[in-house]
Amino acid sequence: MMCANGQSAEFCPENPSSTRKAMRLRNASSPDRRIEKTRKLLHDALLSLLHEKSYDEIVVKEILDRANVGRSTFYTHFRDKDDLLAGGVRDLLHSVHLAHRPSSAKTSEDMLWFSRPIFEHIYAHHRTSQLRIGRSGQIVLHQHLQRILAELISTRIKRDLRNRPRSGKNLSPELLVHYLASTFTLVLNWWVDHDSTMPPAEADALFRFLVAPALG
Repeated sequence: MMCANGQSAEFCPENPSSTRKAMRLRNASSPDRRIEKTRKLLHDALLSLLHEKSYDEIVVKEILDRANVGRSTFYTHFRDKDDLLAGGVRDLLHSVHLAHRPSSAKTSEDMLWFSRPIFEHIYAHHRTSQLRIGRSGQIVLHQHLQRILAELISTRIKRDLRNRPRSGKNLSPELLVHYLASTFTLVLNWWVDHDSTMPPAEADALFRFLVAPALG
């Protein structure tokens, strides 16, 4: 059976089954969009509050009021404000991952694709805003940065190590992943703590210099 426009009846605009199918597809994607919108409202609320007071002084109720989100909704997505802050770190790293990762690691330095984009993001953000993250917030940020970064680069580095010609070194992939993530976090922490005017390219070069011996 065909529509008046020559298409299969299944796709006729007036076909009830086609209409129901389209509605199911729209409804299936709606929860994801709602979740994404809610999470963005909460992240934006936290960032807004960080312009006004230190991270230590912010309580969950203030985030809820600023985002106009209910308490039960907040705890559906996050355990506490630390988890919300960690979610922002995860979103940042995944956006860097999608935008900058090379298709393959042709050299050892290609394994460090994440470094300069993160330094550039932090540098631009630090220069255009006055976030009062505080010592406690900074500790949370860097702890989660190290853990999430290790998760993000783990599979890729293990695969790249398997594909590289064997050398005299018998380096554990798990050790290398944690070494790279912890060293990057250490350099970033030093860079931010000292309110450094060092450009991102130089901070990236410093990190690469420190880890070069491990990469061979």
